[in-house]
This record gives sequence, C-alpha cells and structure tokens, in this order.
Amino acid sequence: MTATALGAVTVLGAHILDVLGRPVGAIPPGQGSVRLSEIRATAAGTAAGTGVDLAKLGASVLAIGALGDDLLGDMVVAAMARHGVDTSGLSRKREAQTSATILPIRANGERPALHVPGATPLLELADVDLDRVRGSRALLIGAPDALGPIVEDGLPAVVNAARQGGALVAVDVLHPGRPRDFGRLAPLLAAADWFAPNADQLLALTGRDDLTAAIKDILALGTGGVAVTLGAAGCLVASQDQSTPVHRPAIAVDVVDTTGCGDGFTAGLLAGLLLGATPVDAAWLGIACGALVATGLGSDAGIENLGQVVDFLARTQPAVARRIKQSQIKEQMT
Repeated sequence: MTATALGAVTVLGAHILDVLGRPVGAIPPGQGSVRLSEIRATAAGTAAGTGVDLAKLGASVLAIGALGDDLLGDMVVAAMARHGVDTSGLSRKREAQTSATILPIRANGERPALHVPGATPLLELADVDLDRVRGSRALLIGAPDALGPIVEDGLPAVVNAARQGGALVAVDVLHPGRPRDFGRLAPLLAAADWFAPNADQLLALTGRDDLTAAIKDILALGTGGVAVTLGAAGCLVASQDQSTPVHRPAIAVDVVDTTGCGDGFTAGLLAGLLLGATPVDAAWLGIACGALVATGLGSDAGIENLGQVVDFLARTQPAVARRIKQSQIKEQMT
C-alpha cells in the first residue's frame, strides 16, 4: 500500500496530549507512590488520535487545531510528526495551555480521566488554510462539541471548501454529550456524510433511550450515514440508503487500554470508504482498527499499516478482507 493510496485527509479539531500509566489499581494517599509497568505520552483527541491512525493506514494527513505555546504543544507536534502527519496547520495560542489529559489505566483497560480543556476551543477560521482543505479527499471534524465560536462562524466555510474539492466529510464528538449540544451541532451534522459517535454520546445528544430512534434522528437531519461504536459489542451502521441499523460484532482481543479505540474505528471507517468499500465493510475495517488499538497503551497503539490491519481482519472475516484488498488494488490503479 503506497502512502498516496488514501490520498490527502484533513483532521480538524481536538489535539490533546495524553499522559497514560498502567496498571493503576488506586491512587495512593498522601505522599505515597506506586510503581507502574508503563508510562506513555501520545497525541490524542478525536482529531489528533484519528489523524495518527489515518497516517499509519496510508493517508497524507494535515492536522488543523489549536495548541498552547508550551512544551505540551511541542510534544503533540512531535508525536504526530513521528507518524508523518503534517502539523503545519496547528496554531499556537499564548493565552492557553495545550489541552491535556492524565489517564491512570486500570488493569482491565478502563480509563478514568483528568482533563484540562486548554486551547482547543480557541481555533479560529483564520487559522484554517481553506485551499489545503479543498485539496483533501476527506475532512474529519473531530470534537466540534469542544470547539468555540468557529462552530457557527467558521465550520460552514470549512465544510464548503471541502465540498468544493469533492471531499467526504465526517464528524466525531469528544464529550459525553448533551441535548443542547445537539442543537448547536445539528447544522454541521446535516452537512456531513458520516457521523461516528459512541452509543452513550449519541443517546445523550439526542435525548433518546433507544439507539435505533437516535440514529433516525441523525439521518432525519440529512446526514449521509451513522456509524455508532458499542465498545465490546461492536458497532451499528446505518445510512440514507440503509436506514435500518446493521450490527457488526467486535473482534475479541486481550485488552490493555481502551483509550483511542473510537478514534481507531473512525480511522478505519474513513480508510475503507476512501478505498471504495461498502459502509458495512468499511465499518469492519474500523472494528479491526479499534481492536488493535486496545492491545497497547495509548491511542497510537496497535495499528502498524493498512496491510497489517487487513491481515488481522482476515482471521475472522476473510471475505471482507478479500474485498478490501480488491478495493486497494482498484484504488492504486486509478
């Protein structure tokens, strides 16, 4: 798979420094300490984490977002650049620190979080190179729920630029979700080809207690498709052409850390769609990516390249893997 097979992809939104340690059974009292087996720092968030995974899968990724003008921001830039991501679209803001999260990872892979929102909401339209967006095959807007006035004042222009270039537009969210966020994000979702929340986020955003009804609410906006991650239960996929959700199960792995599994899913989904796979096959590729991320510590774990992911998928879904490989060949020939 060549580095240009997926083409240029822009990821815009939350760029966060994660500092993770494992295994953490409890926070020691007072001045106590515990020894851990591993501590890592990674570029994370629904833009940065997905961007790193997309770069591993073969996309030429441009990152757009707001960082603080601090050491934490330097670390995010360095972490993304190590994977070949173009970080020239990251704007440094002196008035805030870089968004960051401390994640003490439990032995079962669960991940409580201590988070500083930081500079993420300070991204402005003036920070965005619209010509670069026009040249992208896909635009992922990651964490619009964490962004500031650009949601209303700038993202319509960004989406319009992507559309002018014929790009696929996808949206993912960061926060647990509130109905009032749904009203703010509805125009953006209406303009999107795909929305990829997790189940809890989707239910909280729509105020529903049933995923099928919540998916219908999103499709009623005009969104092209919805891919909902269900954690260990896999995912649901629905679209304007197939409004009845299709369930696909997760792939069992030994879980180390669930941080970034949703970002891995989104990266795999977008990679599959860019290769011309059907939405359900693209979701299978997303499931494989999410499973691989869970096998290591941090959002950049597990995934090596597209060929490795497809080979992993072939262990349980050989027919799907075969179709994706055929899509790869067709894409390379065009």
